[in-house]
Amino acid sequence: MVLPSDTAKLPSVPASAAQVAPEEALRLTEAFRIFSQASEELSGAYSELQVQVARLTEQLAAANGALRQQYQEKAALTERLSLLLDALPAGVVVLDDVGNVVQTNPAASDFLGGVDLDAGWAAIYAEALTPGDTPGEFIAGERRLAVDVTPLDSAGGRIVLLHDITEAQQLKTQAARTQRLAAMGEMAAQLAHQLRTPLAAALLYAGNLESAEIPAHSRASIAGKTVAQLKHIEHLIQDMLLFARGEVLGRERFAVSDLLAELARNFEPLALSARAGFVVADHSDGGLLTGTRKSLVSALTSLLENALQAVDGRPAGRIELSARCEEETLQLAVTDNGPGMDAATAARLFEPFFTTRSNGTGLGLAIARGVVRAHGGGIDVVSNLGAGARFIVSLPCPKN
Repeated sequence: MVLPSDTAKLPSVPASAAQVAPEEALRLTEAFRIFSQASEELSGAYSELQVQVARLTEQLAAANGALRQQYQEKAALTERLSLLLDALPAGVVVLDDVGNVVQTNPAASDFLGGVDLDAGWAAIYAEALTPGDTPGEFIAGERRLAVDVTPLDSAGGRIVLLHDITEAQQLKTQAARTQRLAAMGEMAAQLAHQLRTPLAAALLYAGNLESAEIPAHSRASIAGKTVAQLKHIEHLIQDMLLFARGEVLGRERFAVSDLLAELARNFEPLALSARAGFVVADHSDGGLLTGTRKSLVSALTSLLENALQAVDGRPAGRIELSARCEEETLQLAVTDNGPGMDAATAARLFEPFFTTRSNGTGLGLAIARGVVRAHGGGIDVVSNLGAGARFIVSLPCPKN
């Protein structure tokens, strides 16, 4: 029990203290509520993070599996490529962006006599490869190689491919030699056939000259025929040699009008004696040609003589020689109003020894085409049966 005197000794409490305690309690309650809410949010975030970690772990495992599979596939591909490179008969040299060798296969080492991986391709090229006669072909020891360089766009380097064409070159040489021998045999047989007739005639005439019973005037006539046949044989041989030798061009520069004038001087007497009309139409406009003037005169004369033989014996036979420059090309045309020819004959007209006349050599038009081609041009023929023929010679004719 408290005595009144003791009560008087107790400290006095302010009137506001009773009000402060509830407010502090409210703040503490609110702080505890906020803490509880934050704890719950942290717990939820942690749970969600665990879920994400588990999901990412699964994704990482799947990615690692895919990478492992890709690595295995690439390893298998690399192995196959290595085996393929080793088995390739062609040589492969891989260069980096500065031209150093970074990889080779056995074939390349065999072709080049061993490749120093520390050496540059320029040094290997200069030491092991000698340029051949054909562009892109090189000689390495006893081999002939075709070299092909391909850039590597992604890596910036290059791949050099070496193909052994030794056997192919040998086969090509043998085929060309066989073809030449076959052509020579065919030409020799055709030449023998061409020579047989005039030679038999010359022998016959020469045998008649041995007879003492032949009068002097007949003897002179037979001697002339003999000489004519021998000259025909000489002409055949000269044509053959000219065809076999080919055309060697000079660098003479001359006017087209001068060429036409010379042809007219040479051919007009022949046309006059055959009673054939001959006209020259010069539309060359001062054009110039470069080459061998004598050879072109001979080739065009062959075309004119061929036209003259076509109109020989026909009433109102006519031959025209024309020239026209178009876009730096000269077109020389020889036109006749003879019987013409069918397509099959026109297709074979420039073949050596092909002729439609019993006394023809079959080399005149072939030689003419060779001369024109040697001057950088060509010959075309347009003809139909009963409509005459037109030979068109095209030659380069620069304006300057």
